[in-house]
Amino acid sequence: MSNLRLHFLGTGGGRFVMVSQTRRTGGLRIIHDDVQIHIDPGPGALVFSNWAGLSPQRLNAVIVTHCHPDHYGDAEVFIEAMSHGTKQRRGIIAAPRSVLYGSETCGPSISAYHQKLVESVELLRSNASLHIGNLKITAVEARHSDPDTVGLRIETPSLGSVGYTSDTGYFPELGGLYRDLRLLILCTMRPRSQPLEFHLSTDEALEVIRAAQPKCAVLTHFGMMMLKVNPETEAKYLEDETGVPTISARDGLEIALNKSIEASGPGKKAPPRIIET
Repeated sequence: MSNLRLHFLGTGGGRFVMVSQTRRTGGLRIIHDDVQIHIDPGPGALVFSNWAGLSPQRLNAVIVTHCHPDHYGDAEVFIEAMSHGTKQRRGIIAAPRSVLYGSETCGPSISAYHQKLVESVELLRSNASLHIGNLKITAVEARHSDPDTVGLRIETPSLGSVGYTSDTGYFPELGGLYRDLRLLILCTMRPRSQPLEFHLSTDEALEVIRAAQPKCAVLTHFGMMMLKVNPETEAKYLEDETGVPTISARDGLEIALNKSIEASGPGKKAPPRIIET
């Protein structure tokens, strides 16, 4: 039976968490049947991918949502692995203009040399879609200090859809862009009452979840202030306020989408959380 698995190889975000590795910044690996996609491989993605038994040589695509190093740090290394040591033009790079070509504010962050190593380079901008295996990936509007940033909607043939906000500031339409999802992953940098321009805090994640009404929400991409408060406390607050099951991601978390949503790890001591949807 088809399933979708998400491996959280890093749940940290921002400069200070990135340089200290208080939480890893390895991004997110998605596996659907025989297709493997890595989203936002920041610094450490290579090491922790191999450590988790998820060889980057098995990748079919690398997606980078914007041109900041906590999201692209290991992208070029992953591309070399995906192309089997540059010996085979293989795989897909999908990224916005700033990452591929540079913009007024930043980039490029993937060289022209590395872009020539793959079979296809896809430009991501709001509402643009591509297919990777049986998955349909659609870019979603985001509002970040890199103006080319996009979020993602990932649609499966039979298991529903997953959303990933990437880094974005809040705007009133944001929640509506992520309706009709089984799982919504929110990059939530700051806790309650500590907003930060161009990022989501818990207060703003609350508004997004209320509007989107996913079957399950996952918080990730935590900054130092969020870690000091404890993201699990913030996730419980959001679940209590919205009624939507909300998980605080940890490095090594794995989520499987089948008939239910099962969140397990890291480690084997804690029982998995199973959410019936």
